[in-house]
Amino acid sequence: MILVTGAAGGPQGSTGRHVAGLLLARGERVRAFVRTDDHRAEELRKLGAEVAVGDLREISDVRPAMRGVRRAFFTYPVTAGLLDATAVFAAAAREEGVTRVVEVSQLDASPVAGTPRMRRHWVAEQVFDRAGVGAVHLRAAVFFENLAVVAAAAGRLALPLGPADTWIPLVAGEDVARVAAGLLLDPVPADPVCLVTGQMATAGEAAQALGVAYEDVPPTEWERWATDVYGDPYTVEHLTHLWALFRFIGSGDHPLYRVTRSIERHGGRAPLTLRAFARA
Repeated sequence: MILVTGAAGGPQGSTGRHVAGLLLARGERVRAFVRTDDHRAEELRKLGAEVAVGDLREISDVRPAMRGVRRAFFTYPVTAGLLDATAVFAAAAREEGVTRVVEVSQLDASPVAGTPRMRRHWVAEQVFDRAGVGAVHLRAAVFFENLAVVAAAAGRLALPLGPADTWIPLVAGEDVARVAAGLLLDPVPADPVCLVTGQMATAGEAAQALGVAYEDVPPTEWERWATDVYGDPYTVEHLTHLWALFRFIGSGDHPLYRVTRSIERHGGRAPLTLRAFARA
């Protein structure tokens, strides 16, 4: 039995939904953890998943969902509660004797990372490591979906990234899920940190791939706009700091700005491009 969180999907990449689908297509037993028992949960049942409904921050919901599980996928949306959910999930996984937890982290997760969310992800990684549950941390680049949301809402790629030649490390949520599914099914030991970057593109190239124009907007203007669009202060906090980080690095070199081989190695195919994602 493999427990998959975030299985209902959402606007931030739907990695859990993709992972559940990939595992079910391979005939694996999947317990899909969802927040709400709605039509998405019913679709998972029709695909063959067992559905557990609950709050990832609540131990009384997570413990029963973890029973009989040996491997698990953990993801948490960009909102409040990451560390609470991590602690609950790690405790339940340790209690049940889970042997591998594949969890979605962020590309530059570290105690000195440039965004509060990345620093929280580093803390979450430490919690999983100390739980002794065979954690594998997928340090993923910026999801294509993040850019697509902005382009769709604004009609252009309006971001405070500076000039159009500012570089952005990118990846498809689907490719992160493919890596996760591969690692969940791989019987051999895995490195605890797995970098997942599928494409490097400038802000201008990203906008062109999405079929819109790129516009550099002042950070304060972006923050006001994002507050109206996302309606979540944690999401706005993270994205505002993230764009500032890339703007600061600019068009120069950075050790994390590399397309990684992990998607082909664990996901079984070449990375999806932003242009192909946009066409689909």
